[in-house]
Formats: sequence, C-alpha cells, structure tokens
Amino acid sequence: MELQEQREALEAQGLNVVAISFDSEEVLASFAERVGITYPLLSDEHSAAIRAFGILNTVAEEGLGANADDPSVKADVARYVSVFGANRILVGTPFPGTFVVDNEGRVTSRFFEEFYRERNTAATIMLRLSLETNPVSGTRGETPHLVITSSQTNAEVSAGSRIALMLDIEPNPNIHVYAPGADDLGYYVIALRLADNPLVQTEPSAYPASEIYHFEPLDERVPVYQRPFRLTQEAVVGASPEALEALADVDVITLTGQLDYQACDDAVCFEPVSVPVSWTLTVMPPDRQQANQPAR
Repeated sequence: MELQEQREALEAQGLNVVAISFDSEEVLASFAERVGITYPLLSDEHSAAIRAFGILNTVAEEGLGANADDPSVKADVARYVSVFGANRILVGTPFPGTFVVDNEGRVTSRFFEEFYRERNTAATIMLRLSLETNPVSGTRGETPHLVITSSQTNAEVSAGSRIALMLDIEPNPNIHVYAPGADDLGYYVIALRLADNPLVQTEPSAYPASEIYHFEPLDERVPVYQRPFRLTQEAVVGASPEALEALADVDVITLTGQLDYQACDDAVCFEPVSVPVSWTLTVMPPDRQQANQPAR
C-alpha cells in the first residue's frame, strides 16, 4: 500500500495518517494484517463520521431506488459507486478521498476524484501541498541551452493511480526560455507534450510563476524562465473495465513525449528544439480482496 510506504515521509512533515472506512472492525483488522498496514484504520459502520464530513455516497442508495433504471442514475452509479451497479453492501459508504486536518480539527485541504476508482497517491498529495517529497529519479540530460532532469512521484502504479511526472529544468547562464503569456507576443512557450497512451490519461502541464524579461532593443517585456524551474504533469492510470482488462496483461507502462522550447540570450534566439523524454511505471496487480478504499 502506497500510503503505508509514505507514512514515515508524511510524519516527518508533521502529518499523521488515519483512515476511516464503512467496513467493520473485523474486516479492517484482517485487511491491515494481510497487507501490513500500521496506521489506524477506523470503522464507521453507521456512517456517522462519513455524514459529518459531508461525503456520504447517496448515489449508492439512489441506484437501488425507484429511478434505478433511469440512464442518468445508471451513469452516476457507474461513475461514483461501481461499474457493476449498486447493491445494498455499498449503501452508507463514502465518496473516497483525502482530508488534511490541522491540530485544531480544521480541514485545510481535501482531495477527491470524479471516478470512484481513481486515487491521488500520497506522494502526489504531498507535492500539491508543497511538502518535501522523495521523487523517483529518472534521467538527466543536457542540451546546448538547458539541463533537464526527469522524475515522478511514484514508480509503482495500479488502476486509478493519479501520479505526477516532473521535469526539472535549469537554463544555462544568460539563457532564458519563454513562459505562458509569451505566446501572446508571438514567442515559443516551453511545453511538455506527451504521446497518447490508451492506458493513461494526462492532465495539462502545471507551470510555475515566471519573471518578466525586458528586451531593450524592442522595449518588450515578456514572461520567461531564467532560473531553475519545474514543469509538472499529472497522469491517471485507467480504471474502467476495459482498462482493467488491458492492465492485467501489462507489467510496465512507458510514457513518452518531448520537451519543446526555444532558447534565447540577450542578443539572439536559437532554433527551436525538441528533446525526447520518457517515464516508466511499474504496474502492480490489484488486490481483489481489499476492503473498500477509505476516506483518509
């Protein structure tokens, strides 16, 4: 379990881990012993805490009601409950997700997904919270203008894992590349472009804050990166029935793409460059005996 593996890193950042589930104490105890979980698993069989946090999955009950055959209800059940339909066992369960609570019991952040099988990994949440993480190192390469190092939040994934892919980019002295907004002035913004992969859905790249470069000959002020910066792109491993079937025959997923940029110095802009990049994800088999994924 990835959350168990990240427990020490989370605690080093001052975060304790507790999971709350609709499952019984007996089910949770068996699950914890079988997979080696050492953080507390709390049983909420009557959904008191689930209701208090406002995350009761009402779709599960709706899928068994008078409108169960309504196409929109069926679509909601497939998205928020189970692709195999609703059943009584799932009534009372929560929308799965993660809360961050401070020492005074106030929720400071929360992370939920639109599909019940998708999960933010603990490492991805730590990255979003700007906490110190131990990313999985990838490759390091140099061009005439940049030093580029790839990494990722997680080496191992399973169906529904939401992870982050990173490129740490260090411009050479006196070199800049263009940031979002520079395209409004006709400049070539640095961009990570991943090739389509049927097993993984990718999100738009997240850019850090840039700085304004004043190009005196044209009296232009353009957003650029001149100092080391990071591009981040989140990716979600497929979790539909079709994806699960395909993942059953896959041990490794390789995501490939390219980093496109145009570098300039104070006098000249160089020819645009495309640098190949890749990340490797080890696919872990699903634990078909595990309890319902808890809210954390």
